[in-house]
Amino acid sequence: MSKQSLNSLEKRAAISLASVFAFRMLGLFMLMPVLAIYGQSLTDVSPLWIGLAIGAYGLTQALLQIPMGWLSDKFGRKPIIVAGLIMFAIGSVIAALAESIYWVTAGRALQGMGAIASALLALASDLSRDEQRPKVMAVIGMCIGMSFAVAMLLGPMVAAAFGIAGIFWLTAALALLGIGIVLFIVPGAVNRAPKGDTVASMTDIRKLVRHPQLVRLDLGVLLLHLTLTTLFVALPGQLIADGLAAQDHWQLYIPVLLLAFVLMAPLMIVAIRKQKEKQVFLASIALLVVSTLALIPAANSLIGIAVAMTVYFIAFNFLEATMPALVSRIAPATQKGSAMGVFSSSQFFGAFAGGVMGGYLAQHFNPQTVFAAAAAIGVIWLFIAWRMQIPVRSKTLSFVTEVDEPEKADALADQLVALPGVIEATVVSEENRTYLKVNDKEFDLNQAKQALGLR
Repeated sequence: MSKQSLNSLEKRAAISLASVFAFRMLGLFMLMPVLAIYGQSLTDVSPLWIGLAIGAYGLTQALLQIPMGWLSDKFGRKPIIVAGLIMFAIGSVIAALAESIYWVTAGRALQGMGAIASALLALASDLSRDEQRPKVMAVIGMCIGMSFAVAMLLGPMVAAAFGIAGIFWLTAALALLGIGIVLFIVPGAVNRAPKGDTVASMTDIRKLVRHPQLVRLDLGVLLLHLTLTTLFVALPGQLIADGLAAQDHWQLYIPVLLLAFVLMAPLMIVAIRKQKEKQVFLASIALLVVSTLALIPAANSLIGIAVAMTVYFIAFNFLEATMPALVSRIAPATQKGSAMGVFSSSQFFGAFAGGVMGGYLAQHFNPQTVFAAAAAIGVIWLFIAWRMQIPVRSKTLSFVTEVDEPEKADALADQLVALPGVIEATVVSEENRTYLKVNDKEFDLNQAKQALGLR
C-alpha cells in the first residue's frame, strides 16, 4: 500500500468515525431552525428560554470536551465514546417526552454531556499513520459540514410532521445507531498516536491560552458560532412573518447552503493558490458583518433574506473550514491535541453564548436588533483578527526515539532544527518521541532519519 493513500483500516476508520460525528452534530443543528417556531407549544416558553434550550447543548459540550478526552486516555476510546452516546440518547428521550421548555433545556444539557468529539478525534489519530492523519481528519470535517446541510433539510420536515418531539426521537435513534457503528464497524485501535496529537494536557492548556495567535482563533470560532446561534433564534420567526410557512423553510435553506458551498470555492482558490490567506480570512469576516447588517433592511423580504444568508454562509463555510487547519499549523508540535481541545470547547461555548444572547434580545427587542447584534460581534472579531499571523504551510511528523538525558535531547533538537525545511523540532524523552514541524517543499525525510539514527 502506498504511503500516499489511506489503507483499508484508515478508510474504514475515517468513514465510520465521520458518520458517528455527523449523527452527533445533527443533534445540535436540527433544532436550530425549528425550535423558535414549534417550541411555542411547550409550557413556560419564552424567547430567552428558546435561546437557552438551543445553547444548553453547547455549554455542557464546552465544559466536558477536554475531561472526556482525558477519560478516553485512561479508560480507552471506545468505552468513553459509547458512554457519551448513551448519555446523548438519554438526553434526547428526556427532551422528547418533555412538555415544558425547562425539561427540553435539561434534555439538551444532558445531550451535550455526551461530549465525545475529543475522544473520537483521538481514536481517529490512533487509527491513522502520521502522514495520513490529515486526510482522515479532512473526511471527518467534510461530514460535519454535510451534516449541517442535512440538518437544515431534515429539521423543518421532521418538525412539521412529528413536532419537536420527533426531532428528539430521531436523534435518540441516531445515537443508538452510532453505538452500533462504534462497537461493530469502527476498528479497534492497533496503536496509540503520540499524546501531542490526541488529548489535551492541563500544562499545555495554560501555555496555549497565552499564545497570541491561537487565542485569536479560539475567540474567532467562539464568535463565529455565537453569530450563527444568535441568528437562528430570530430568523425562523421572521421567515414566517414574511409568509414562508414553517414546513417550507427547507426550500430557502437548502438552495442557500448549496449556492454558498459552490461560491466558497473561489475564496479557497484565492487563499491557497494565490497565497492570500490572511486577506481572504479578513474579507470573510467582513462578509459576515455585511450580510448580518443586510438582514436589517431585508428582514421583510424573503429574497433579501436569501441573498443575505447566502453571503453569510459563503463566509461561514470558508472560516469553518479554514480555522481548524490554522490551529493545527500554529500549535506547537507537541500540543496539537491540547490546541484542538481548547478550540473545540470555544466553538461549543460560542453556541451556548449565542443562544443566551439571541434569546435575551429576541425577548426584549425586535429581530432587527438581533441581526444588528450579530453584525456587532463580527466587527469585534474583525478587530481581534486584524493582527493575526498566518504561518507557512507545514505538517507535523513524529518519530520514535530513545534519548534518556535532557542534554542529549536538547542537542538533538538543535541538530534537527538546523536541517532544511524544519520549522520546529521537539524531543520529548519521557515519551520516547521526537516531533518535527516541517515545510514539505524543503524538507528531506532521509536527512532527518539519518540525524535520528533511523533507517
